Amino acid sequence: MTQNFLPLGDFSSSIPLAHRLRPKVLSDFVGQEKLRPLIKAWSKSPHHLVLWGPPGCGKTTLVYILAETTGRKIFTLNAVTAGIPELRKMIAEIQDLKNLQGKESILFIDEIHRFNKAQQDALLPYLEHGDFLFFGATTEYPQTSLNRPLLSRLRPWQLVNLSETEIMDILKVALKEMSRPSLESFIAPIAKRVNGDARLALSILSNLSGFTIETLASSDSESILKEIFSLLRNYYKTGDRHYDIISAFIKSIRGSDPNAAILWLAIMLDGGEDPEFIARRLMILSSEDIGLANGQALQIAANAHYVVKTVGMPEARITLSHAVIYLSLSAKSNSAYLAINQAMSFVEKNSTISIPAHLSNQAWGSGYQYPHDDPRGWVEQNYFPPELLARPELRSELNFYRPKLVGNEQRLNEWRSSLKEK
Repeated sequence: MTQNFLPLGDFSSSIPLAHRLRPKVLSDFVGQEKLRPLIKAWSKSPHHLVLWGPPGCGKTTLVYILAETTGRKIFTLNAVTAGIPELRKMIAEIQDLKNLQGKESILFIDEIHRFNKAQQDALLPYLEHGDFLFFGATTEYPQTSLNRPLLSRLRPWQLVNLSETEIMDILKVALKEMSRPSLESFIAPIAKRVNGDARLALSILSNLSGFTIETLASSDSESILKEIFSLLRNYYKTGDRHYDIISAFIKSIRGSDPNAAILWLAIMLDGGEDPEFIARRLMILSSEDIGLANGQALQIAANAHYVVKTVGMPEARITLSHAVIYLSLSAKSNSAYLAINQAMSFVEKNSTISIPAHLSNQAWGSGYQYPHDDPRGWVEQNYFPPELLARPELRSELNFYRPKLVGNEQRLNEWRSSLKEK
């Protein structure tokens, strides 16, 4: 393997080792063999991309390598800290470079899934006009984390965790550059522990470089690695790990896996995460992912939030565990979440919607039928503005609520359907 890397500088530098060892050319890029044919085709015909995959798999590194092959200047934003003002300022710089000097550029947005709908939409006209080549990077599945209009203009490439062998290859190169042969015995144990995350592997190796040769010689590798992993295990409440772990936590509950959900809960509590934050996320999940399939889920989550606030840790961990397991085992329905999203979208793109006379505050005597006057507690009448119903093309759009026939939601819809049969 050749060693064509960015300048390393002093290894006592505060610049992370993973950044200092980032390769500049594809021949030094380790892993992602299945992408090689796509990379080769892309180099002949560059197009907008979004790279998605787990942390430390090489997304950012590959972006810079691809940018280098085009000879274009790359402008970088991180969606965690940047908003529309920063985005527009950078795009203005890119356009000036193109208009005044005739130079093409690349805009790279890391953590693109952190941009909200408006921020993602702000990119659309520039991508449509080809004002620059666009790269996005994300740890989230693009089909659910990116807007459809933006996604339709990008081609997603999936990156995967590196193998133990690939991690070892990276660490061997790093070790040679560091001139620390005494750390060679740590390469295999590190590669086994990092789950394919090259950035984490290099971080551990960098921490090991702080140990003296005497300490390394007098201690066994397992005890040293245990100490380092204990230091690195902290939760990083304001960093990417914070978002990645809460994402894994929510997805495990959504996927009805109580064991995985409890593991992520333990990791958060062990790392010092605010238990009230966890409880708030459980309340959101109860409506978003369980909803009408189990109406008691929200009550369980709300009660857990109350207990966390009034009792506190460490006892509140038991209540959180109770809630997490219950929500994991609940039937799942996102119909309430989808219904309000669709309705909000409809309202945003239509003019002011009028209120029918029989539904207004002055409804009495205007044709309103009081449902409780009927033995069924229900009467058949229209609750939509007539001008909307007069447009047949809108009928399907107005069908905001689409039930998931699972759990209690199925029983609720069976009751609703039975009303017309009585």
